[in-house]
Amino acid sequence: MIPVLIYALISLSIASTDLDTLYPELEHSRTIYVTENGPRLSVVAAESKVVSRRGGNATLPCRIQRDQSLAPSRKMRIKWTKLTSDYLKELDVFVAMDYHKRSYGSFHGRVYLQGSSPMDASLVITEITLEDYGRYKCEVIDGLEDGTVVVSLDLEGVVYPYFPRLGRYNLNFYDAERACREQDAIVASFDQLYEAWRGGMDWCNAGWLSDGSVQYPITTPREPCGGKNTVPGIRNYGLRDKDKNHYDVFCFTSHYKGRFYYLIHPSKLTYDEAVRACQKDGAQIAKVGQMYAAWKLLGYDRCDAGWLADGSVRYPISSPRRRCSPTEAAVRFHGFPDKKHKLYGVYCFKGHN
Repeated sequence: MIPVLIYALISLSIASTDLDTLYPELEHSRTIYVTENGPRLSVVAAESKVVSRRGGNATLPCRIQRDQSLAPSRKMRIKWTKLTSDYLKELDVFVAMDYHKRSYGSFHGRVYLQGSSPMDASLVITEITLEDYGRYKCEVIDGLEDGTVVVSLDLEGVVYPYFPRLGRYNLNFYDAERACREQDAIVASFDQLYEAWRGGMDWCNAGWLSDGSVQYPITTPREPCGGKNTVPGIRNYGLRDKDKNHYDVFCFTSHYKGRFYYLIHPSKLTYDEAVRACQKDGAQIAKVGQMYAAWKLLGYDRCDAGWLADGSVRYPISSPRRRCSPTEAAVRFHGFPDKKHKLYGVYCFKGHN
């Protein structure tokens, strides 16, 4: 054992002498760190958020950065998934490996890789729907190397509070999803509600958001809405039981393909007459989301109360004036009158491809 130790010490001494000879300027107290090479494959996005609209197209950026020392591979796998609003699941959107490509679910036939170069994994989404809103993950796998990046798809649109004929605080989460969908909308996300609040939205009734939380936006603090001495902001009830708890809902809608209009008619109409009048004009009675989109995104302005599909009566004002929402631009709400009352006109919607 002792001869081995002596040999090791002599070897170390010789190695040290060799270093002194080769690098005379090297200080003996200096520590040298040796690091492994970094990842040889990564993916990056030129922008973290892309904004589009319903019916439009969008390109979600994803570029592959690959070490030239890696051998060419035909088995590089590109996978796009969509993150659910609660981040608990990933929904398959598109997968490509060499010449094999596949799109999934509601994205089938609407998505493809931009492919401007071999290192371009950007995803093109066509005929965008409201449900396409959200965060997407681009994942590239090449043997033992892999990389991911997340890109958000945002939509131009409008958030609006909603409750049905049953009255306030009557919707569990799944009822809320259905209520928004029936009125040409989806349940709004927190980010969408936050942007609406920044734009001046003030609403004192709590509503469901897409992540299962219940919140409401306040720009003018007051006693019934979280307290008079509180700061403006979004009041948060936290995550609630999606089956047992009941609230209103915040819906989100975007641009539409079609024409929203007030039907000129010689007389006022009951609800059933209003439905038939729109059908006779080659249209359908308009939905609440369509009125909000026309008002917010197109500046639609009409001081005539009219029936909508959910049995409510409303009218959109973009230019406040006496007798027509004098204090603010808004969609005015007349409630849910008896459907047999012959007191109102009707708003229609004529869709087109």
